[in-house]
Amino acid sequence: MTISNELPVEGELKIQPDWRFLFSHPAHFLSFGFGSGLARKAPGTFGTLVAFPIYWYLAPRLSDALFMLVLIWAFAIGVWVCDITGKAVGDADYGGIVWDEVVAMLLVLFFTPPGWYWGLLAFVLFRFFDILKPPPIRYFDSNWHGGLGVMFDDLLAAGYALLCMAVIKSILP
Repeated sequence: MTISNELPVEGELKIQPDWRFLFSHPAHFLSFGFGSGLARKAPGTFGTLVAFPIYWYLAPRLSDALFMLVLIWAFAIGVWVCDITGKAVGDADYGGIVWDEVVAMLLVLFFTPPGWYWGLLAFVLFRFFDILKPPPIRYFDSNWHGGLGVMFDDLLAAGYALLCMAVIKSILP
């Protein structure tokens, strides 16, 4: 972990996150999706994948109401941890901060019909909308900062993915 005492120039990080940084604070460990955010390429995709084993573990053990409460808690905690990590890194929406993808994908999986093909479709649609950022996602991504901004735009991407899946499901026999 390289730390600079100088103020970062816009687009320049205070530190380059690594495993030492990840374990230096529980907020970093969570916001980096248990380490998946350290992936050199496509950290958001790796963060999204983290949601699958979490879902597979929790879904059969929790009632629907309790699962939704866990999601609300995970979102609220995400606002806090993503804000802490964003400030520590020097970039409020640093690509390695992936807890927003984890929570949003958990929401998508909660409403996804059973079957591996639905899970794959859910993953592809969520990543598509998270990367493309159609309106109003792009607006919130650009104008809402800090932990809430980081978490909220992925919630909207999840909404787009769920809407598309509902349309596809209604068309299929």
